[in-house]
Amino acid sequence: MVEAGSALYHSAMQSRATTVEAYLNELPEDRRRAISAVRDTINTNLPKGYAEGMQYGMIGWSVPHELYPPGYHCDPAQPVPFASLASQKNHMALYLFCLYTDTEAMERFREAWIQTGARLDMGKSCVRFKRLEDVPLEVIGREIRRVTVTRFLASYEAARGAASAPRGARPTGSAKKKVLKKKVAPGKSATKSATPKKNAGRSAAVKKKSGPSGSGRVTTNKARRRAT
Repeated sequence: MVEAGSALYHSAMQSRATTVEAYLNELPEDRRRAISAVRDTINTNLPKGYAEGMQYGMIGWSVPHELYPPGYHCDPAQPVPFASLASQKNHMALYLFCLYTDTEAMERFREAWIQTGARLDMGKSCVRFKRLEDVPLEVIGREIRRVTVTRFLASYEAARGAASAPRGARPTGSAKKKVLKKKVAPGKSATKSATPKKNAGRSAAVKKKSGPSGSGRVTTNKARRRAT
C-alpha cells in the first residue's frame, strides 16, 4: 500500500522551482490564487512538527528527518511526505498522503466533502480540482488539523508493516489448492468405506446360499456320502 503511494508523487508534473515562492510565481493568476488559498488553509491548520518546502517538484509538507530519521522508505533521503499541492497540466491537485495510509480517515474525508455539495474528483489520495470555488476549504482544514505527527507516523508505520507482513493468513495459489483437497478428503474416505459394504454384500450372498447357519454345504456333502 505505502509502496504504491510513491507513484502518486513520481507521476505528477514536477516543477524545477526550489522555493515555494518561486513555484507560486510560475503560475498564472487564477491558479496562483487557488493554490495559495489551499496552501494557506493547510498552513493555518497544520499541527506542530511538519515542515513546508518543495518536494517532488510540488509544494509539500513532510515529517523532517529531525523527527523521523529513517525518512521516506521509498527514498530515505526524502522526509516522509504528509501532503502536497500542485498545479498540473489540466487541473490542480492536492495529494493527501496522510489519508492514503489511513482508510478510516479517507472515508471520513470523502463523506465530509460530499456533504458540502461540492463535486469530489478523487483518486487513491489525490483530490483534483479546476477552480477554487470547487474546494470546501473547511473540510481540508479540519482533516489536516486532526492528523498530528504522532498519529500520522503511527498509521504510516502500520501501513508499512501490513504491506510487508507474510501472506499466510489467507491461503492462495498452491496453498489454496491444498486446503481444497483437504476439504474433499471426507468424500475420499467415504469411497473407501464402500468396499467393506460391498464385501458385506458378498458375505450375505454366501450366507443366503449356504443357509441360515452358514453350514448348508457341509450338510449336503454328508448327505451325499451317506447316499453312496
